[in-house]
Amino acid sequence: MNEALDTVLTFIQDMDPVLRTVLAGIAVMLETSVLIGLLVPGDTIVLVASTGVQGVLEYLSLAILVILGALIGESIGFAIGRFFGPRLRKGRLGQRLGHDRLEKADRFVDRRGGLAVFISRFLPVFHSVVPMVAGMSQMPYRRFMAWTAPACTLWAFIYVSVGSGAAETYR
Repeated sequence: MNEALDTVLTFIQDMDPVLRTVLAGIAVMLETSVLIGLLVPGDTIVLVASTGVQGVLEYLSLAILVILGALIGESIGFAIGRFFGPRLRKGRLGQRLGHDRLEKADRFVDRRGGLAVFISRFLPVFHSVVPMVAGMSQMPYRRFMAWTAPACTLWAFIYVSVGSGAAETYR
């Protein structure tokens, strides 16, 4: 087990830090915009990428790109919900997501509003679906961003800190 973990940590750490950071930002963006997060949660991607962090510059770069990726992805998800929501619900994507998941996310956003958007960033399946559901709702984009921006920022710093701290402790 330790050899396998050592191999993974070495691979991540030896990867070009710019490439690792950009890939993490893109993956987090895709997580909420095209729902990749239902297959590979962004939390996992950020934790793995952050195990290679060496120094303050890499830490801040990764956190900033993850924040930007999350905000762009959530904005795209919101726009998809706003412009294609009804068709998506009735189409193949709505069937794949499942009526129950969409209903739970709807109720979550309807009951909690902006707080639901904030909290969803910390709930793996929800943060893949809630931006699209918020776009389908009557929530204005400004209100959505006012809640999601601080959540994405806090989330990114928590996950980058946990991943880099765990790797450092292991080393």
